[in-house]
Amino acid sequence: MRSNYEKICPYIRKAEIRNSKGSTENLLGVSVSKAFMPSIANTVGTDFTSYRVVKRNQFTYIPDTSRRGDKIGIALLDSLDEGIVSQAYTVFEISDKEKLDPQYLMMWFRRPEFDRYARYISHGSVREIFEWEDMCNVSLPIPSITKQREIVAEYNTIQDRIKLNEQLIQKLELIAKTIFESCTKKSGGRTIHRLGDFIEIKGGFSYNSEQLGTGETYLLGMGCVSFKERFVEEGMRLYSDDVPVQHMVKQNDIIIATRQQSDNLPILGCPAMIPPNFNGRKLVIASNLYRVVNKSCLSNEIIYQVLKSKNYQEHIKLHTKGTTVGMITKDAVENYVFEAPPIESLFGVQKHFDALANYLFIKRSEKRNLIELKHALLSKLATIEN
Repeated sequence: MRSNYEKICPYIRKAEIRNSKGSTENLLGVSVSKAFMPSIANTVGTDFTSYRVVKRNQFTYIPDTSRRGDKIGIALLDSLDEGIVSQAYTVFEISDKEKLDPQYLMMWFRRPEFDRYARYISHGSVREIFEWEDMCNVSLPIPSITKQREIVAEYNTIQDRIKLNEQLIQKLELIAKTIFESCTKKSGGRTIHRLGDFIEIKGGFSYNSEQLGTGETYLLGMGCVSFKERFVEEGMRLYSDDVPVQHMVKQNDIIIATRQQSDNLPILGCPAMIPPNFNGRKLVIASNLYRVVNKSCLSNEIIYQVLKSKNYQEHIKLHTKGTTVGMITKDAVENYVFEAPPIESLFGVQKHFDALANYLFIKRSEKRNLIELKHALLSKLATIEN
C-alpha cells in the first residue's frame, strides 16, 4: 500500500435498518453503472419486512461479484431521501462526513481499478463474495475535506456538462426524426419506394479471433449498435491490419445489426452511423453486421432516418428468422417498402438533415472528450497527496 493511502475502515460503518413497516415505496436495485434503479426483481409473495432501508448519502453494494462481469454493483443514494433494497445487499454510511465526503468515496468506487481490485479480492467456490471485511480494507488517499470537496465539485461540473450534452444530442435526434416524419407525411404526390432501389446490403468479415488486438485496425461488432445511440465506440476492438477491403467502412457509412439473442430484439436491424472522428483510421465490420452501400442521390442521413423509422422496425420484426437467435437477411432490409413524396422533393431538405447530422456529431465528440476528462480525473485520485 502506498504511504499516503488509508484504509476506509475507521470512516465507515454498516447501516442495518430493517424495513419493519413492510413499505414497498422506492424499491431499488443497483446497476453495474454504479447507480440506483427501480428494482426489476419478482416480488410476488415477498416479505418486505426483511428488506433494508437505505437513506440519502448512504451506500449500497452487492457482495456477490461473480455475475456482473468486471463491474461491481455499488451506488450512493443522492437522488432520494429514502429507499429499500434487498436483504442480500450491504448498506453502509460514512460515520463522519467532515473527514470523508461520500461523493469523494463514490468517485473512488467508480474507478475501473476498484472493480479489478474487488474482483481479485472476492473469494468463494459457488459464488465469489466481496465481504464487509474486504470493503473495510479498501485503501485510498484521503486529503483534507476541503480538498475532497474541491475534487467532487470539479467532477460534478464535468458530469453536469455531459448530461447537458446528452440532452442536446437527444433533442437533435428528435428534431431530425420529426423533420423526416413531416416530409414523408406531406399530402399530395406520394410515391411507393423500395429501399433496395436506393441501397445495397453487403455482408461483414468472418474474422480470426486470434488476431484481435494485434494491429491498429478497428473491428466493429454488434456492440457498436444501440437503439438509443447513433454509434457506440465501446463496441470496437483492435484487430490485425490484414483485412479485406470489401468489408471496410468509413465515416458516415451506415451499418446494421444482423442478429440478436433477446425476446424483444430492440437492436435487430437497427442502424448505426460511423462518426467522422475516425476519419483516416481503418475500420472493418464483423460478420454480425451489414454494410449499407448508398447507390442513390440521397444522403446517408436520409437513409439513416428511413432505417430508424417505426414502420421499418415493424417490418424487421415481421421478417425475423430464427428462434433462439433472431436474424435478418439482406433481402429483408432491401425489400422494405415505404411511402413518401417523390425523391426529388426530398433533395430540398437534405441540406437540413446533413447540417443537423454534422452538428450532432460535433456534440457527440464533445461528449467523448468530457468523458475522457472525467476518467482522467478519476485516475488522478490515486496520486493525490494527503
